[in-house]
Amino acid sequence: MAKFRIWGNRPLQGEITVGGSKNAALPILAATLLTESPSTIHNVPDLLDVRTMIMVLESLGARVETVDRGSYTIYPQQLKPLEPPYELIRKMRASFLVTGPLLARFGKAQVPLPGGCAIGSRPIDLHLKGFAHLGVEVSMRSGYIEGWAEKVHSGEVYLDFPSVGATENVMMLAATIEGETVIANAAREPEVVDLAHFLSLMGAEISGVGSDTVVVRGRKHLEGCSYTIMNDRIEAGTFCVAAAITKGEVIVRGVEYALLRSVLTKLEEVGVQVEKIDEYDVLVAMKERPHATNIKTMPYPGFPTDMQAQFMALLCLADGVSVITETVFESRFAHVGELERMGAKVQVEGRSAVVMGVERLTGAMVTATDLRAGAALVLAGLAAEGMTEVNGVGHIDRGYERLEEKLASLGASIERVSDE
Repeated sequence: MAKFRIWGNRPLQGEITVGGSKNAALPILAATLLTESPSTIHNVPDLLDVRTMIMVLESLGARVETVDRGSYTIYPQQLKPLEPPYELIRKMRASFLVTGPLLARFGKAQVPLPGGCAIGSRPIDLHLKGFAHLGVEVSMRSGYIEGWAEKVHSGEVYLDFPSVGATENVMMLAATIEGETVIANAAREPEVVDLAHFLSLMGAEISGVGSDTVVVRGRKHLEGCSYTIMNDRIEAGTFCVAAAITKGEVIVRGVEYALLRSVLTKLEEVGVQVEKIDEYDVLVAMKERPHATNIKTMPYPGFPTDMQAQFMALLCLADGVSVITETVFESRFAHVGELERMGAKVQVEGRSAVVMGVERLTGAMVTATDLRAGAALVLAGLAAEGMTEVNGVGHIDRGYERLEEKLASLGASIERVSDE
């Protein structure tokens, strides 16, 4: 297993361009299965999760051809109603997104219960309820989800929670159903919007994306197309916090300013200089110790749960006491114990964490327990005095492409090493 070795307390300086979005790439790759004609997808990040999704597509009979770096053509003509392998599905929750396309193509699907990061219960019942509203019968047995329908139909779907995955899965199935399907209390995340744009290019008519009510007018036969995935707003937010926690000055390029507003607003609250250069570029600079603030994670457009751990690393160094409330996942404070190994003072009380800021962190051996926790430990290591070793880099590789190389380009002293 690899690990990162970081020598901290060095301000980051320079410019960085954000790569393609993991959370947009995964559903769009799954959606290429909705048609028998090929699609070419550009700006796909080279991540472990993306590689897993490609293997899932291939296990179902699709042929995936690398066109260029970050570009793939998916040929789904020979797709078969097979059961994707458990060893792939268990690695990544987003692999369950092939269920909607399989139901659309074959009227049936059998998919193992998914896995992924250990950040709390993320039940798939919202997906299944959505499918049921469109005529799919579902059952669960021996760790598998089975769905079948003699004839799917349009309808009205209400989601009890604005789940991103459930919105995407239902939207993909509805894209192939003639008639009008309404998804109420839909997720509003930009990645859902990106998927909707792709489905629209394939021939579906979708309105209301970005709001809590999405209307899908499907077509029985969709066509493949060429599409460029949006850039990753969570990677962008991570680099913004990296600049702040190291008291550096970094221009982050490639993500729409509006998509980062909740993160940038919180950075300004703690004393970070944030300057909008243009619609897709922002300057982040920090000279003093940050102020304490309170954060509550919420579905978009609220503060993203995927930025909670990284921001906690920054608040560990704040002047004062901060409170972070996690409303999206109930077990997303696994990084607290590792930050405490570096000198942080954090007390977890249910779904809230009280962060008592300290003047400095000290390098230590720590372990990433999930993707964003790993990113938080890297950020803490960049700011800490001495050397930090972050184990469990495989978690980080699931969502950040060549993170150590990008940070090193900004002046960080970080290297990837293999366990001896």
